[in-house]
Amino acid sequence: MKFTAILLALTFLFSCQSKKPPVLKSGLEGKPMPAVDLIASDSMTHFNTRNSEPGKPTILFAFRPGCAYCRAQTRAIVSNIEALKDINIYMICVSESALFKSYYEKYELKKYPNIKAGVDYKETFMNYFNAPIVPYLAIYDKNKKLKQVLQGKNYVSTLKDIALQ
Repeated sequence: MKFTAILLALTFLFSCQSKKPPVLKSGLEGKPMPAVDLIASDSMTHFNTRNSEPGKPTILFAFRPGCAYCRAQTRAIVSNIEALKDINIYMICVSESALFKSYYEKYELKKYPNIKAGVDYKETFMNYFNAPIVPYLAIYDKNKKLKQVLQGKNYVSTLKDIALQ
Protein backbone atom coordinates (compact mmCIF):
# COMPACT_ATOMS: atom_id res chain seq x y z
CA MET A 1 0.00 0.00 0.00
CA LYS A 2 2.82 2.40 0.90
CA PHE A 3 4.61 1.59 -2.37
CA THR A 4 1.44 2.28 -4.37
CA ALA A 5 0.96 5.66 -2.66
CA ILE A 6 4.58 6.65 -3.42
CA LEU A 7 4.24 5.48 -7.01
CA LEU A 8 1.04 7.49 -7.48
CA ALA A 9 2.62 10.59 -5.94
CA LEU A 10 5.66 10.32 -8.23
CA THR A 11 3.47 9.77 -11.28
CA PHE A 12 1.42 12.87 -10.43
CA LEU A 13 4.54 14.94 -9.77
CA PHE A 14 6.24 14.03 -13.03
CA SER A 15 3.08 14.33 -15.11
CA CYS A 16 2.90 17.99 -14.08
CA GLN A 17 6.40 18.57 -15.39
CA SER A 18 5.78 17.56 -18.98
CA LYS A 19 7.24 19.85 -21.65
CA LYS A 20 4.49 18.87 -24.04
CA PRO A 21 1.40 21.07 -23.68
CA PRO A 22 -2.08 19.61 -23.95
CA VAL A 23 -3.40 19.71 -27.50
CA LEU A 24 -6.13 22.33 -27.71
CA LYS A 25 -8.61 22.39 -30.56
CA SER A 26 -9.76 25.78 -31.74
CA GLY A 27 -11.84 24.42 -34.60
CA LEU A 28 -9.76 26.60 -36.92
CA GLU A 29 -6.96 24.14 -37.61
CA GLY A 30 -6.03 24.16 -41.30
CA LYS A 31 -7.69 27.56 -41.85
CA PRO A 32 -5.70 30.50 -43.24
CA MET A 33 -4.15 33.10 -40.96
CA PRO A 34 -6.52 35.95 -40.12
CA ALA A 35 -5.66 39.45 -41.27
CA VAL A 36 -5.04 41.33 -38.02
CA ASP A 37 -4.48 45.07 -38.30
CA LEU A 38 -1.89 46.31 -35.82
CA ILE A 39 -0.58 49.70 -34.82
CA ALA A 40 3.11 49.95 -33.88
CA SER A 41 4.61 51.45 -30.73
CA ASP A 42 4.99 54.83 -32.45
CA SER A 43 1.15 55.00 -32.59
CA MET A 44 1.31 55.92 -36.28
CA THR A 45 2.63 52.96 -38.25
CA HIS A 46 0.05 50.36 -39.25
CA PHE A 47 0.78 46.83 -40.45
CA ASN A 48 -1.03 43.54 -40.92
CA THR A 49 -0.31 39.88 -40.21
CA ARG A 50 -1.17 38.99 -43.81
CA ASN A 51 2.14 40.61 -44.79
CA SER A 52 4.24 38.09 -42.89
CA GLU A 53 7.33 36.86 -44.70
CA PRO A 54 6.21 34.09 -47.09
CA GLY A 55 7.61 30.58 -46.88
CA LYS A 56 8.22 30.76 -43.12
CA PRO A 57 6.08 29.58 -40.24
CA THR A 58 4.42 32.28 -38.17
CA ILE A 59 3.47 32.56 -34.50
CA LEU A 60 0.73 34.97 -33.48
CA PHE A 61 1.25 35.67 -29.78
CA ALA A 62 -1.60 37.53 -28.03
CA PHE A 63 -0.56 39.19 -24.78
CA ARG A 64 -1.39 41.85 -22.23
CA PRO A 65 1.48 43.92 -20.80
CA GLY A 66 0.22 43.46 -17.22
CA CYS A 67 0.10 39.65 -17.45
CA ALA A 68 2.95 37.89 -15.62
CA TYR A 69 2.69 34.81 -17.87
CA CYS A 70 2.85 37.01 -20.97
CA ARG A 71 5.97 38.71 -19.64
CA ALA A 72 7.52 35.30 -18.91
CA GLN A 73 6.68 34.09 -22.43
CA THR A 74 8.19 37.25 -23.92
CA ARG A 75 11.39 36.83 -21.88
CA ALA A 76 11.63 33.20 -23.03
CA ILE A 77 11.20 34.20 -26.67
CA VAL A 78 13.74 37.04 -26.67
CA SER A 79 16.23 35.02 -24.60
CA ASN A 80 16.05 32.21 -27.16
CA ILE A 81 15.54 34.26 -30.29
CA GLU A 82 18.30 32.41 -32.14
CA ALA A 83 16.27 29.18 -31.90
CA LEU A 84 13.29 31.03 -33.42
CA LYS A 85 15.14 32.98 -36.12
CA ASP A 86 13.38 31.11 -38.95
CA ILE A 87 9.91 31.88 -37.61
CA ASN A 88 7.88 35.08 -38.08
CA ILE A 89 6.58 36.24 -34.71
CA TYR A 90 3.73 38.71 -34.35
CA MET A 91 3.30 39.91 -30.78
CA ILE A 92 -0.26 41.15 -30.58
CA CYS A 93 -1.15 43.40 -27.66
CA VAL A 94 -4.82 42.92 -26.84
CA SER A 95 -5.16 45.67 -24.24
CA GLU A 96 -4.60 49.38 -23.75
CA SER A 97 -2.05 50.83 -26.11
CA ALA A 98 -0.71 53.14 -23.36
CA LEU A 99 1.01 50.16 -21.69
CA PHE A 100 2.25 48.68 -24.94
CA LYS A 101 4.96 51.22 -25.68
CA SER A 102 6.79 50.66 -22.37
CA TYR A 103 6.49 46.87 -22.85
CA TYR A 104 7.94 47.19 -26.35
CA GLU A 105 10.86 49.24 -25.04
CA LYS A 106 11.47 47.09 -21.94
CA TYR A 107 11.92 43.92 -24.00
CA GLU A 108 13.74 45.79 -26.80
CA LEU A 109 11.49 44.18 -29.39
CA LYS A 110 12.74 46.57 -32.07
CA LYS A 111 16.10 44.80 -32.26
CA TYR A 112 14.67 41.43 -33.36
CA PRO A 113 14.09 41.33 -37.13
CA ASN A 114 11.66 38.40 -37.01
CA ILE A 115 9.44 40.00 -34.32
CA LYS A 116 6.75 42.49 -35.23
CA ALA A 117 4.74 43.87 -32.32
CA GLY A 118 1.67 46.04 -32.23
CA VAL A 119 -1.71 46.73 -30.69
CA ASP A 120 -4.76 44.97 -32.10
CA TYR A 121 -6.91 48.08 -31.99
CA LYS A 122 -9.84 46.37 -33.73
CA GLU A 123 -9.81 43.36 -31.33
CA THR A 124 -9.66 41.02 -34.32
CA PHE A 125 -7.41 38.35 -32.80
CA MET A 126 -9.36 37.64 -29.60
CA ASN A 127 -12.67 37.70 -31.47
CA TYR A 128 -11.43 35.42 -34.26
CA PHE A 129 -10.05 32.79 -31.88
CA ASN A 130 -12.58 33.36 -29.10
CA ALA A 131 -9.48 33.16 -26.89
CA PRO A 132 -10.36 32.79 -23.22
CA ILE A 133 -6.96 33.81 -21.80
CA VAL A 134 -3.56 35.25 -22.59
CA PRO A 135 -0.94 34.31 -23.43
CA TYR A 136 -2.59 32.71 -26.42
CA LEU A 137 -0.39 31.53 -29.27
CA ALA A 138 -1.54 30.49 -32.73
CA ILE A 139 1.12 28.65 -34.72
CA TYR A 140 0.92 28.65 -38.52
CA ASP A 141 2.89 26.63 -41.06
CA LYS A 142 4.86 28.15 -43.93
CA ASN A 143 1.66 28.21 -46.02
CA LYS A 144 -0.11 30.32 -43.36
CA LYS A 145 -2.45 27.50 -42.30
CA LEU A 146 -3.16 27.04 -38.58
CA LYS A 147 -1.34 24.10 -37.06
CA GLN A 148 -2.07 24.47 -33.36
CA VAL A 149 -3.07 26.90 -30.63
CA LEU A 150 -1.50 27.05 -27.17
CA GLN A 151 -2.57 28.79 -23.98
CA GLY A 152 -0.38 29.94 -21.13
CA LYS A 153 3.39 30.12 -21.07
CA ASN A 154 5.10 27.48 -23.22
CA TYR A 155 8.66 26.33 -23.71
CA VAL A 156 10.44 27.87 -26.70
CA SER A 157 11.40 24.35 -27.80
CA THR A 158 7.68 23.48 -27.98
CA LEU A 159 6.94 26.54 -30.11
CA LYS A 160 9.84 25.74 -32.42
CA ASP A 161 8.92 22.05 -32.72
CA ILE A 162 5.31 22.79 -33.66
CA ALA A 163 6.20 25.58 -36.08
CA LEU A 164 8.93 23.67 -37.90
CA GLN A 165 7.52 20.13 -37.93
